[in-house]
This record gives sequence, C-alpha cells and structure tokens, in this order.
Amino acid sequence: MSDASPAPFAWRSVILPAYLPTLVFSLGEGALIPVIPLVAVDRGASLAIAGLVAAMLMVGELVADLPAGWLVARIGERPAMIGAAILAVIAVLVPLGLPSVFALGVGVFLLGLATAVFALARHAFLTTYVPARVRARALSTLGGVFRGGWAVGPFVAAGIIAWTGSSEAVFWVLVVACAAVIAVLLLLPDPEKTFGAARVARGASGAVTTEGDSAASAAAASSSVFRAIRANRGVLARIGSGVGIIAAIRASRIVILPLWSVSIGMPAEQAALVIGLSGAIDFALFYVSGQIMDRFGRLWSAIPGLLGMAMGHLALAFTHDLPDRVAWFTGLAIFLGVANGVTSGIIMTLGADLAPKGNPAPFLGAFRTISDTGQAGAPLLISAVTSVVSITAASAAVGVLGLIGAAMLWRWIPRYVPHRRRP
Repeated sequence: MSDASPAPFAWRSVILPAYLPTLVFSLGEGALIPVIPLVAVDRGASLAIAGLVAAMLMVGELVADLPAGWLVARIGERPAMIGAAILAVIAVLVPLGLPSVFALGVGVFLLGLATAVFALARHAFLTTYVPARVRARALSTLGGVFRGGWAVGPFVAAGIIAWTGSSEAVFWVLVVACAAVIAVLLLLPDPEKTFGAARVARGASGAVTTEGDSAASAAAASSSVFRAIRANRGVLARIGSGVGIIAAIRASRIVILPLWSVSIGMPAEQAALVIGLSGAIDFALFYVSGQIMDRFGRLWSAIPGLLGMAMGHLALAFTHDLPDRVAWFTGLAIFLGVANGVTSGIIMTLGADLAPKGNPAPFLGAFRTISDTGQAGAPLLISAVTSVVSITAASAAVGVLGLIGAAMLWRWIPRYVPHRRRP
C-alpha cells in the first residue's frame, strides 16, 4: 500500500482532527433530532406543524451554506467549528428558556446554521488533505462518523426519556456534546497547521495548495463563492440536482419516521429505539459504501441506495392502516437504514471530486447549497402534503421523487465523474 509520494497518507493522521469532533457533535445532534417532532406535539403543534418545526434544521443549513463557504475560507476550520458549537448551545437554550412551538422552531433553525458551518469545515479539510485514491473511503468514513453519532444518539435519547419522563431533557445531551467538542478542538493542535507539511508534500499532485495560497484565498473568499457558481453552473445544475434529490430522500427519512411513529401511536421510547436501530444499520455500512465507490465508481453507490430509499418510502405509504403497522414500520425503517447506508459519503465524495483542489470551500458551499435545498425542501413537502392530504401521500410523493433522482444520476454521473481505477 506504499505510495511514491514522500508523505504517504495515514488514516491515523485524520482520526483526531477530523473524525473525533464530528462524532461528538453528531451524537448530541442524533439524540435531539428524533425528539424534535415529539416536543413540538407536546407543546400543542399538529403533525403538519411538527414537521415544519423539524424542517427548520434543514432550512437553517440551506441558509448558512454559502456564508459557511466564505467563513471557512476566511477564518479557518477550527475557529469556524468552535463558533458553530457555541451557536448550537445557544440554539438549545432558546427553546429550553421559552417553552413555545415558535421558540422551538427558532432553536432548530439556529442549530441548522451551526450544523452547516461544522459540516462544511470538515468536508473542506478532507477534500484538501486526503489523496484521490482513498477519497471515497475517507469521506464515507466521515459520513459514517456522522451516522455513528446519529445511531447512538437516539438510544441515549430513549434512555433519558425513560429515566426522566421528559423529551425536553434530551436537549441537554447536545449542550454537553458541544462543550466536549470545544474542549477537543482547543486541546488538539490546529489541523491546518499540523497538516501544513502534508499540504506542501502533496502539492505537486494537485491535491492541495501551499501555505502561501491561504491568505489570497481568504481575501477573495466572498467573490469566489459566486465565481464558483458561475464557472460550474452546468455541473451544479445536473449533478447538483441529482444530489439534491438524494439529500431530500435522506431528510425525508429523518423527518417522516418520527412523524409516522406518532401517527400510528407508538410510544416515544419505542419509536426512538426503532429509529436508533435504523441508524445503527445505516452506520454499519459506511465503509462498504466507500469501498464500492473507490473500487467500482460513484454510480454503484448512488443508484442502488437511491432506488432502495424510493421503494422504502413507496412501501411505507401502503402500511399506515394495516393491523400490523408497527411491525411494517419497524421493518421498513430498517430497510431505509440499509439503503441510506449504501449511499454514505456519496454527496461529499461527488463534491470533492468536482471541487477545485486549491480552494474547495467556495465550490463546496455552492454544491452543498443545492444538496441542502433538497434537504430543506423535502420536510417542507412532507409538511405541506400531510396538511393537505395525508402523511401516506407525503411518503408516496417522496418515493416518486427518488425514482426521478435515480434516473438523473444514472445519466450524469458517468459524464462528469468517470470512474478510473487508481493504483
């Protein structure tokens, strides 16, 4: 596995600076996300309004993506992540201090802003420092770390709810997690300085830029975001739209499973366990997804996973009123976890494949804006269709959208990201 490069890539070099803070942050977020609709309903919201409140997480991410690209390029990833963790704490304290549905929505929106900055900083870091031959595995591992937190988080939430009898007590998990993230980031060396030698060593391969480029990149960061959109509008419209649908199906799963559990009358702790099991299976497949992408190409992760998620949503739509609907819900939640796990890292990997390696943050901000448009739009679609028709119609609509996305990516991935085997 040796490389001709004077600085061969070592997995242990990114574990602490890239993966550990991500795991801690996502654990806190993973505990909180499943209980947001439950807390909204407890505060008097209808199912449709609860879905809208949950959607504020994705809306916040969408609003923050372009500014996050500027911010990370301007101040660096560690300060950006510390600021994101502080904002996430504020986001939790707002609904705890003001027990209303509106305050909950504001807090979830602020959490979305924090999540966008945190995620883009990690994405840009790995895009810059990881060589192309292991890019999919590195980024799917990052996706797997997120999923690991989301998988463990609901189990923590279930235990806290059973212990305290209150869904709102789960909010404090995120506060503790953010405090731990800040401590880790302050105690570890700044990764941008630690990896300065790697940046120079791999500069010749086009994977990274030199330290001298950073000041110029920061100075031009704001205009670079819009320049990246103009220069890459074709690929953003084609690959970006398909990626936006992947993000939409994933976001639908996050929102629709808790809402579905409420609509069929499942107890909160039982629903949290089922959703946690789905997330655990999703998490278990992250490295498999990276292996598939590095060995066979990006298409072989995107299409099976997207088709599986589409069929899972379509099947769910026909089970709401069945006598054994709880069993169907459990089985389809697990199936959706498998399908989503197969796509672990696909959005970040496609973004890294297409981004300029010298200054990826502006392009990634634009790319993530499109994917997060789908992520924000799907819960809004679910909320609207649930309000006008029913939650079963919303699930079916998301399934049809997934089939359209699979057709788009089947058409465009081979054109823009042709698979080439690398030594």
